[in-house]
Amino acid sequence: MGTYDWVRDLLFGDPPSGSERSVFIAFDTETTGLEPRTDRIVEIGAVKFDSLGPIGRFSVLINPGIPMPEAASKVNGISDDMLRKQPPMEAVLPDFLRFIGSGILVAHNAPFDVSFINAALGLYWKRAEEWEKRATDQLSLLEPVDPEPEVQVDESATPWKPPFPALPNKVVDTRILAKELIPGRYSYKLQDLAEYLQIKALEAHRAEDDARVCMEVFLKCAQLIPATHQ
Repeated sequence: MGTYDWVRDLLFGDPPSGSERSVFIAFDTETTGLEPRTDRIVEIGAVKFDSLGPIGRFSVLINPGIPMPEAASKVNGISDDMLRKQPPMEAVLPDFLRFIGSGILVAHNAPFDVSFINAALGLYWKRAEEWEKRATDQLSLLEPVDPEPEVQVDESATPWKPPFPALPNKVVDTRILAKELIPGRYSYKLQDLAEYLQIKALEAHRAEDDARVCMEVFLKCAQLIPATHQ
C-alpha cells in the first residue's frame, strides 16, 4: 500500500453520517532563501477545497524585515519595493491559521513550506512565552517586599502567541504522491509535473498560482490511487 492511500477515501468517499466533507488546503510559500532558521517568508498563497471544488483562496505578501536577496528575487519576481509596505509575519499568521483551520495541508516538497511556517510559529511562541515569564516573575527575596505589588502591563506591547508552536495538521506532499503514482518521471518538480498532467501554470513561482497548480496535481494524482484500497 502507498503512503497516501487514505487520501482517496477522504477525498472521494462518502463522509460518515452527520460528518462534513474533508477539507484540504493546498499552499505554497515564497521566501528570501532556503534556510528557515535565518530566511523569512515573503508570500503565502493557498487554495481551500473539498471533493466538490475550491472553497476559498488566501494570498498575501509579507514584509520579512530583512532585504530580499537578488537571487531569490530573480526566481519569484518579488522585490523589496513590493514588500516595503506589506504586513509583517506576526500580523499574517493568525489569518493564515484561521484559513487552514484543522484541514489537511497539501504542498509540493512539503517539508520546505511546513518548516518555514513552523519556524515562524516557533519564533512567536517563544517571544510570547518570554514576555509572559518577564510579566509574572516574582520579586527577589533579597529585595524589599511590597505586600500587594502592582504589576503594570502594557497590553499593546504583548506579543501575539500562536495556539501551537508547530502545525498540528496532517500534511500531504504532492512530490511523494506523484513519485508513487507516476513512477519513472525524469523530474518531479511542480512545473514539470504540471506540464505532464496538462495543467496550465499562469504565474510560476508565485505562491497563489503555485498553490492552485499543486491542488490540481493533487487531484489528478488522487484519481490514480487504486480504488481497491477504499
